[in-house]
Amino acid sequence: MGVRGGHNDPGVPTISRFYGIVIRMYFADHAPPHFHAVYAGEEAVIEIASSEILRGGLPDRALRMVREWTAIHRDELAANWKRTQLPDQPAPIAPLP
Repeated sequence: MGVRGGHNDPGVPTISRFYGIVIRMYFADHAPPHFHAVYAGEEAVIEIASSEILRGGLPDRALRMVREWTAIHRDELAANWKRTQLPDQPAPIAPLP
């Protein structure tokens, strides 16, 4: 995967889970603002502003769901990014229905 800490790292807050996809944010992570999406052993780093993959990858269907979820929750994701830079615990975000 090549992403530090790996997807089972207990120090990485999980902010949402839906359809087998786990969304996490690292504390004090590098810019641009982003989150980590993990699904079926694959991981992608997704930019909050554009929903573009910065690193890694996900199966097409999972990526479509992550992008839909990001569009719905972009403001909450941006607020959580600010919290994790303090570092402060990010708030949970509702899953994709």
